[in-house]
Amino acid sequence: MGSSRPAIPDTAPRAATDKRAAVVAALMLAMALAALDATIVSTAVPQIVGDLGGFSVFSWLFSGYLLAVTVTLPVYGKLSDTFGRKPVLIAGAAVFLLGSLLCAVAWNMAALIAFRIVQGLGGGALQGTVQTLAADLYPLKERPKIQAKLSTVWALSAVAGPGLGGVLAAYADWRWIFLINLPIGAVALWLIVRHLHEPQRATAGTRARVDWAGALAVFACGGVLLTALVQGGVAWPWLSAPSLALFAAGLALVAVVVLVERRAAEPIIPGWVWRRRTIAAVNLALGALGLLMVAPTVFLPTYAQAVLGLAPVAAGFVLSVWTLSWPVSAALSQHVYRRIGFRNTAMLGIGTASLILLAFLFLPYPGAAWQPTLLMLLLGAALGLFQLPLIVGVQSTVGWSERGTATASVLFCRQTGQTVGAALFGAVANGVLASRLGGANDLDSVTRALDSGGTAPEATRRAIADAVHAVYLGASCAAALAFLVLLLLAPRRFPVLKEPGDEAPDQVAVDAVKGAVTEDGR
Repeated sequence: MGSSRPAIPDTAPRAATDKRAAVVAALMLAMALAALDATIVSTAVPQIVGDLGGFSVFSWLFSGYLLAVTVTLPVYGKLSDTFGRKPVLIAGAAVFLLGSLLCAVAWNMAALIAFRIVQGLGGGALQGTVQTLAADLYPLKERPKIQAKLSTVWALSAVAGPGLGGVLAAYADWRWIFLINLPIGAVALWLIVRHLHEPQRATAGTRARVDWAGALAVFACGGVLLTALVQGGVAWPWLSAPSLALFAAGLALVAVVVLVERRAAEPIIPGWVWRRRTIAAVNLALGALGLLMVAPTVFLPTYAQAVLGLAPVAAGFVLSVWTLSWPVSAALSQHVYRRIGFRNTAMLGIGTASLILLAFLFLPYPGAAWQPTLLMLLLGAALGLFQLPLIVGVQSTVGWSERGTATASVLFCRQTGQTVGAALFGAVANGVLASRLGGANDLDSVTRALDSGGTAPEATRRAIADAVHAVYLGASCAAALAFLVLLLLAPRRFPVLKEPGDEAPDQVAVDAVKGAVTEDGR
């Protein structure tokens, strides 16, 4: 499944462009497609359901897309290492745009869900390949700039997406939510085709081999396990026959993946991803990040409406403020990790995040809106200091031929963490609500509380507050777990591959002839 020996720098030069600014613009547009699609659909659900029906299964508009993106990330990562970033990004964008066009002409909910999955099959290429290309285009000392720009795209999309979706659904037609992707994607594709020129890499006469059996096994395994997590406790009870059958099938497919990948010459998920301390530790830490992000993104709007009595727009603002501080903190993080290193900077960020999440439990009841808003502003700053150094650090420890796989692995773990977090914290919240309200049959009062805002019965508001507190406590524990993972598993100094012109924060001396990587002794 691959050697555990540290990577040697590739002899191929960095991806060349005749107009790097044009390629960066294309990457930002491509990232905007994936980022907007995660938020723009949510506010149009009433119009979509009113037109197509299928209220009982509409949640698969989101779950199906998420599943497709998550399970294809490692596949696209390996393909980009094998065939180059440009063809993978072009193919992924084309599939995404095809899915968008099909979504716009969907005739019922089943068709729309199927076409959303097609979108997701392309979305996995957009997310992973854009991040990888950003590292290819810029040397280490400049990578924070492009990563900050990509973070800003996600932030603006998180703020603008719901509003744009609502406007299109209300004043045009919900189908324009998908049609708007076509001109944006067309411009991105044109810029990439025209201006991105990757160098020819030496192949030594060998033909690239693709582990299609491994790709299929990874897709099937991820799809089954993520379906079990997404639907468990929602479509059926956790201990029901469908849930147990899916988990059993998923575990069996895990064994199949391991068997297939061990025998593959060029595995989709090579063993070195988990045998190298740096990448394994970052994978686990970003998995914990995905887990804790569920607390604010899913449960804070409910808290703001039902407990604080805010309108939906105001409740959305309470959440969205972290998208303002996150990219700013990420852009400034380079000044920290150049002094204290990648690991210590990330530990500082996630340790602070754990305390901020824990502070949510001590907010007064019912409290004022500015209090959780301030905590979210601080949380965004802490997580910006945590995530970016880890992504830049991992990308800087591998050469070109491994960067796509390494980047995809950390994004895959973060996405998987979010899926697990949604299932886990959903079960925690429902359990607390059921115990406070006297049984699961009274959970409908939560829906009524959201409709009535701050006029809901006191017992219901208290129960919702207790449930959200329990979720935030779990998120704080996830942040603490990420801190411990970095402390105990990650090397004190990341084994960064020296690039011309770089002054790496966790610098190493690389002997390309012997393949040896040695720390500089700091």
